[in-house]
Amino acid sequence: MAEKKIYFVLGLCLFSLLLTPILSVAQEDLAGSKDHPLLTRMPNFYISDYEYKEFGKADFKDEEGEGIKVEGHIYDIYYQIKEEKKAPGKLQVLRNYENAIKEIGGSTVYEAKNEAWLKVEKDGKITWIYVDARTGGEYALKIVEKKAMVQEVVADAKSLARDISSTGHASVYGIHFDFNKATVKPESEPTLKEISKLLKQNSKLNLYVVGHTDNVGKITYNMQLSLERAKAVVKALGTKYGVAQGRLDPYGVGPLVPVASNETEEGRALNRRVELVKK
Repeated sequence: MAEKKIYFVLGLCLFSLLLTPILSVAQEDLAGSKDHPLLTRMPNFYISDYEYKEFGKADFKDEEGEGIKVEGHIYDIYYQIKEEKKAPGKLQVLRNYENAIKEIGGSTVYEAKNEAWLKVEKDGKITWIYVDARTGGEYALKIVEKKAMVQEVVADAKSLARDISSTGHASVYGIHFDFNKATVKPESEPTLKEISKLLKQNSKLNLYVVGHTDNVGKITYNMQLSLERAKAVVKALGTKYGVAQGRLDPYGVGPLVPVASNETEEGRALNRRVELVKK
């Protein structure tokens, strides 16, 4: 009986030794998997599952928590804590990713219990990130990246004057703002310069500067955002290019005058614009 116990213990030890390398391998990243270029992982985690789709559609949420569809390259990355490592809290996981996105110019679109929906525009791409902080030292990322619409036609004073003369207004797409903000970004300078040139060449021309948004989010919020953006454009033209403030009046109409469908990212990009309207 004693011999059987000895053999049993020896067998358990041998099994344990054989199992140790297997566990070690199991805690390495899945073959062919990798972190997304925008984001690193939490410390002591490895990729336990991974899937990449060249093109697909995923469910995300807008600022009000309403479901929206986002299309593009899709990454599904699942992380698991390594053996004998202490797992961070679920809120800690969420805040780490929210802060990381904020540091590169993105923002949190919506947050729920143990979940966050993030968005960032960088390097010519619009990237959506869903963070699902799970129990037991696991969390998942769903990342959808889509190239931002490239504006092929750059506004110039001549074309703006022609549009205003023929239709009474001109759409301007070269004025850029951070997501959900009304601060004019530096890359807007060429377009602002052309608008100031238009006004200098036509000294009697006075304009309404009208801000437009897509229909994502509450209409009251978008109406205010579009107005604040129009005000920011008027201020920039006055302070940087010396345009008399009396020649420009800012207004915001939010999503009320779309020029394309809000069902696609391309359509929403077209609807987010500034228009110059002759007084």
